[in-house]
Amino acid sequence: MPIDAELLEILACPNCKTPVTLVKNGTGLKCGQCHRVYPIKDDIPVMLIDEASIEP
Repeated sequence: MPIDAELLEILACPNCKTPVTLVKNGTGLKCGQCHRVYPIKDDIPVMLIDEASIEP
């Protein structure tokens, strides 16, 4: 099940407060500012800085 569009609109990076976008075929949420990618596990976004990876 994909992330609800309304939820995606309000989600922001906990590090820099920038909106996030879906990446990796819907398995992650990426911040355009600090380039952190937050995983989506069992259809739930894990918006924890310690769980994020940093990608270029």
